[in-house]
Amino acid sequence: MNEFLSSIEASTGLPAGLIGKGATTLALLILALLLRAIILRIIWKRTDNAKVRFIARKTASYTMTIVVAIVLFSIWLEGLSGLPTYLGLLSAGLAIALKDPLANFVGWLIILATKPFTVGDRIQIGTHVGDLIDIRVFRVVLLEVGNWVSADQGTGRILYVPNSKIFLETVANYNIGFPYIWNELPVLVTFESDWRAAKAILKQTVTDIAGTTSADAERSMKEASKTFLLTYRELGPAVFTSVRDSGVLLTIRYLCDPRKRRSTEEAMWERILDAFGAVPSIELAYPTQRFYDRPTEIGLPAGEPESKNDDSSTQ
Repeated sequence: MNEFLSSIEASTGLPAGLIGKGATTLALLILALLLRAIILRIIWKRTDNAKVRFIARKTASYTMTIVVAIVLFSIWLEGLSGLPTYLGLLSAGLAIALKDPLANFVGWLIILATKPFTVGDRIQIGTHVGDLIDIRVFRVVLLEVGNWVSADQGTGRILYVPNSKIFLETVANYNIGFPYIWNELPVLVTFESDWRAAKAILKQTVTDIAGTTSADAERSMKEASKTFLLTYRELGPAVFTSVRDSGVLLTIRYLCDPRKRRSTEEAMWERILDAFGAVPSIELAYPTQRFYDRPTEIGLPAGEPESKNDDSSTQ
């Protein structure tokens, strides 16, 4: 080996030590890539679960990168004098020049350590809402929902959110702990409608559609209460009554899966429209205009002028 390195040194003019480190680096990189490929091949044969494969690929990549970086660091910096001083100056310079990437890297470490969310969760970071599809060293990747699309449906856009945002913005997780959200559906009927009959129809509708969700939510609540202080007492669906300028407002409130908000609303509205259509005494309220003709309203014949004095008695 020494003779081989000496011959390369003579032909290239490079120091033998540098050539040896370069050869070691190349061999280490090839070994790491082969080992990663073997591990992934074994996992691919054992499972068809896309999420398991994704996590395995990311874990293998991160592990190999960290191990190779540590080994290469020890190889290339071996024998350097004044290493602590050099590293101190280098760290200070990098901290100033690469402030944002370092903050994103630290955010990535915090995410991996504390797990405020995992791949597959629906989360919100600041104003950005989406399904988490990847956690990278410097940013998380979201499949956007909401924005110009109503009822928390997907927009089709991919959002890249810097990891440092977890230190600066509010982070919400739709799935962790208690995997349901409260949804409300307002139904406005006219003042002339039989609002009690309408409310009974709404109660039956929400019970039929969201009743099983409430049972599942109670079990999830008991499990989540082991970790979080959750104080919800009534998890069943309900209908609340209030009054607005143009009618009686009946508000349906129920628990639903975050990804099924639109589908549950659609199912309820179809049932409500069918049920209200079969009851003549119930009418949905909507903006209307009314023209007031005073002579007609007080019963005067057409064309007859209105008397200035309503008292028609003579003295």
